[in-house]
Amino acid sequence: MVKLKKTYAYALISSLFLTIIFVVISLVSYYLFLEKLGVAAVFIFAFLFFIITYFIIQYRAEHFIYRRLKNIYDEISILDVNDLKKESVSTDIETLSKSVQSFVEGKRIEIQNLTERDSFRRDFLGNVAHELKTPLFTVQGYLLTLIEGAAEDKEIRTKYLGRANKGVDRLVAIVKDLDMIAKLETDGLKINFEHFNILELIQNVFDMFEMKAKKRRIVLRFNATYEFPIFVKADKEKIEQVLINLIVNSIKYGKTGGVTTVTVDSYNENKFIIRIADNGEGIQQEHISRLFERFYRVDQSRSREQGGSGLGLSIVKHIIEAHNETILLKSSFGEGSEFSFTLEKAK
Repeated sequence: MVKLKKTYAYALISSLFLTIIFVVISLVSYYLFLEKLGVAAVFIFAFLFFIITYFIIQYRAEHFIYRRLKNIYDEISILDVNDLKKESVSTDIETLSKSVQSFVEGKRIEIQNLTERDSFRRDFLGNVAHELKTPLFTVQGYLLTLIEGAAEDKEIRTKYLGRANKGVDRLVAIVKDLDMIAKLETDGLKINFEHFNILELIQNVFDMFEMKAKKRRIVLRFNATYEFPIFVKADKEKIEQVLINLIVNSIKYGKTGGVTTVTVDSYNENKFIIRIADNGEGIQQEHISRLFERFYRVDQSRSREQGGSGLGLSIVKHIIEAHNETILLKSSFGEGSEFSFTLEKAK
């Protein structure tokens, strides 16, 4: 027996239903209405037939389309049949087409995001391996040299152990920052809000890195003399980390003999803005949009010479966004850079 096409089977079953309904309505109309109502019975019959056939065709069409779409969902593993709701199926082809297009667009975006994440994951693993490889090989090289006999010379031993220790310090910094990034992106960042004087915190960071700044003859200062404390509402420990990263960055990449200036201004009725500006070499425009990416470096050779994990600005961005605040960057190549972020005013 030749197997009927799905559309033919649909038409055949629908016709059978309509025929049965037609016969039943005809018989009922004949015995109940025709003799008593005459011509009016014809209109009653036509009206009843129209109403009943309308609902039959609508139900059959929706059921047919739903089954066809369900089979498509079942056959394509990436689609979830639970996403397809029977009540949303329509015999209106335009509506159905828009619904399908909307679904396809949603899945396209999902696939694109998954592809980008996979690419980002590969880049991240490559960057981690590269960042760890340099200090590891450095430490290994110095230690092997000492093992092979250089340890007998006190001067060389002291110098090589000092250099190996710097390599270990770099490894520790990278691992610490990686651990923080992992916590920020998996567990989220817990913010312990408190009121504190932001000027005092900035001065503490200045004091912490005064010697580091002096080595490059860089002056750390406020833009003005503040007569009164400025209180903000934030996580003091996390904001200190932000200030440390930004001020250390300004020392590393600022101009020798230059200045790092910190400004605290009112941003709007509810927020302050803290600006950290230097008069260093600045950043070219093509790098600015990517500067907060993990391990992104404007100048690979100079960045590694200055040390650091390459994760500082990424951590800064995570912390500020965890406060539901904004971080901004302005830079003119050859003139300097200004990083700024907002914080809520303490009330």
